Amino acid sequence: MTDTARKAGRRRAALKNALWVLVFLAPSAVPLLVFKLAPMFASAWVSLHKWNMISPMEWVGLGNYADLLTSGNTWEVFSHTLLYILGYLPLVYAGGLLIAVALNQKLKARGFLRAAYFVPVVTSWVAVALVWQWLLNPSNGLVNHLLGLVGLPQPGWWTDPTWAIPSVILASAWKDLGFVMVILLAGLQAIPQEIQEAATVDGAGRWRRFWSVTFPLLSPSTFFVVVISLINGFQVFDQVYVMTGGGPSGASQVAVGRIYDLAFRYGEAGTASALSWILFAVILAVTAVQMRGQKKWVNYA
Repeated sequence: MTDTARKAGRRRAALKNALWVLVFLAPSAVPLLVFKLAPMFASAWVSLHKWNMISPMEWVGLGNYADLLTSGNTWEVFSHTLLYILGYLPLVYAGGLLIAVALNQKLKARGFLRAAYFVPVVTSWVAVALVWQWLLNPSNGLVNHLLGLVGLPQPGWWTDPTWAIPSVILASAWKDLGFVMVILLAGLQAIPQEIQEAATVDGAGRWRRFWSVTFPLLSPSTFFVVVISLINGFQVFDQVYVMTGGGPSGASQVAVGRIYDLAFRYGEAGTASALSWILFAVILAVTAVQMRGQKKWVNYA
């Protein structure tokens, strides 16, 4: 057989393998293309137009982006989103870590407690937001009732511009504690027991073992939680929409809420699409910084 025939045979075999790969990828690749990638490209195209979803689209190029970047409202909703993240992330991580450490001990009904803490994660956001809206009701909510019993101030919570974002943070952290707990608990159980025993033999106490051994070895799980929580934080919407509607007076309006309003309240689909791409760029940049910086503090040993 000549070299040309052998090369042709290899090309046919490679093409056949590629076709079989496509066949096996099709069940997941086709939905990804139809329901993810195609809408993304369509959104990018819409963002270059002025469109109310009824009349024909009008080409404006990068005009929507320029208007958004020079609008004070855009920076305001991003500042609210950042304020939410700054309150939510430390609270949900610290709470999840505390629960994970506690449930990593040999406790009675440990399995039941783990399941109980995870129940809010699989509960509908609408249901959770409505429950917390009632709990934080300024006039007849349970939280203010308990605060009044011990003589503490009773905030206006979601009806007060100052307390609107903290109200959403409390509800969000409560719902997501179980998710963070499960991830960190898995990380704790992956730490070799021999390392803990060696630290004990060297005279390290419980706190010293935690901060010098456990916490550094938990960094891969911490990194995952931080990345996912930041991405989810930038996309916060459901709880804000149900609890505050972005109010009062826009005090809790966030980026995704603004996208929703632009598209479905004001009929500015082009501007809404442009803002969604700006949000995408922000999330991508923040995630890229985290991925690059992980080498300095994440320990995979």
